[in-house]
Amino acid sequence: MVYFFQKDAMFNLYDKIKEVFTKQPNKVIISTNNKNYSCREVDHYSEKLANLLYHLGISPGDRLVVQVEKSEFNLFLYLACLRCGIIYLPLNNTYTENELAYFFNDAQPKMIICDPKRKRAISTINKAKNISIETLDAFGKGSLTEKLNQITHKNHEIHSANPDETAVIIYTSGTTGKPKGAMITHQALICNAQDLVTVWNINEYDTILHVLPLFHVHGLFFALHTALLSGAKIILLPKFEPDTFFQYLSQSTLFMGVPTYYTRLLNDKRLNRKSCQAIRLFISGSAPLLPATFKDFQMRTGHTLLERYGMSETGINSSNPLNGIRKIGTVGLSLPRAKLRIVDDHNKEVISNKVGHIQIKGDNLFKGYWMNPEKTKEDFTEDGFFKTGDMGSFDTDGYLLIAGRSKDMIITGGLNVYPKEIELTIDGIDGVIESAVIGVPHPDFGEAVIAIVVADSDKIINEQVVIGIIKTQHASYKCPKKVFFINRLPKNALGKIQKNILRDRYSNLFIL
Repeated sequence: MVYFFQKDAMFNLYDKIKEVFTKQPNKVIISTNNKNYSCREVDHYSEKLANLLYHLGISPGDRLVVQVEKSEFNLFLYLACLRCGIIYLPLNNTYTENELAYFFNDAQPKMIICDPKRKRAISTINKAKNISIETLDAFGKGSLTEKLNQITHKNHEIHSANPDETAVIIYTSGTTGKPKGAMITHQALICNAQDLVTVWNINEYDTILHVLPLFHVHGLFFALHTALLSGAKIILLPKFEPDTFFQYLSQSTLFMGVPTYYTRLLNDKRLNRKSCQAIRLFISGSAPLLPATFKDFQMRTGHTLLERYGMSETGINSSNPLNGIRKIGTVGLSLPRAKLRIVDDHNKEVISNKVGHIQIKGDNLFKGYWMNPEKTKEDFTEDGFFKTGDMGSFDTDGYLLIAGRSKDMIITGGLNVYPKEIELTIDGIDGVIESAVIGVPHPDFGEAVIAIVVADSDKIINEQVVIGIIKTQHASYKCPKKVFFINRLPKNALGKIQKNILRDRYSNLFIL
């Protein structure tokens, strides 16, 4: 496998952050509901925590599992791990004990830091594993900070990292099989953040309204690193809530969110041109943006949402332009250091407007899956491209269109159906809120196309209406055999539709 890295003397991400902090030590860089922190203070807290972690016996390369509530203390802990070479491993706060047991077994961490309320449950899981446990709550209280106050502060030398040294392990969603730990290097984080700062023109005069979780790459990497490397201020809020969003909106210039945030805001009367006049850029990612959301948001606010495309393993790969046409239904142009290509089943590049497999190569790539060399080898081509598992195409202007996951592609009667194509048609029907198109086993066709639709209760819409409209726009083999109406599509924490759950639910529909 071949990796390409930027020639740079400093490979530890915290070195880059420290440069920014040193230039403007008194600037407020983090602001919460009740406190402001200058660059000097953030550096001080991360340094103290780094010293404590070393004091507790955690060494460079050790894994530190973190399952805590979002707060500035969570952020300081992450920065401490970066600066001392400890591999940071964030976990979703909603994971069950059974899920946690899997992660602990797989990651083999040296320490777990959790909310005090979860210590008993985690101690039970941890009985035979001999992993040390510390606690930290959303207010900075817990055994970790108690011990922090007991050690003498001293200067901490930032760990000198190699370009391919792992900084963070992010476990993928695991929609097919067990989750895999993607090893993200310091250099990949630096390169991706620098590209985003450039293409979105993030600068020291920006203020980022941060409502995303810190256990996911959207909040931990993209919204955080871009601010820290540019000197932009971060308004750090525990979670997305419309009331607090509107409270801080006039003080902000940049907002990153998932489509669910935008659909909820569209249901709030406070969203209008006046309330959004301070914002220069709204960014959407982590799940596909519905065309209706794109258009409605533009009409209400005067802002055109900027949609981009990224993954845990790769960071962000493409983005609609800051200055230029933001094409609805596309995820934009390749980032400077990300090389994207579309290939057929034989790994040959295809022409514009033809759907194929999306592959990526560049400095933004992860270095492989933790303790899983077989899967790592399987997911890279011989010439170093990562197989994303996504299907898509380039239009004639080089904009990327996502057709769906390759595992979501439906083969019915020997013909390929890309769900996104049909979903876009369904989502455009008056009265449809959103939809999911899946394939289920069929005794004759192999797979049958079915659609699951969430509709507005005030609109008259049924299966005949949906199928009738699809037949006017698509070949008959792409038309759903059945249409089901439900109140809510199953989604993960970041708003991605969990099609595996739907496939399981309807798997016996045509089985005799």
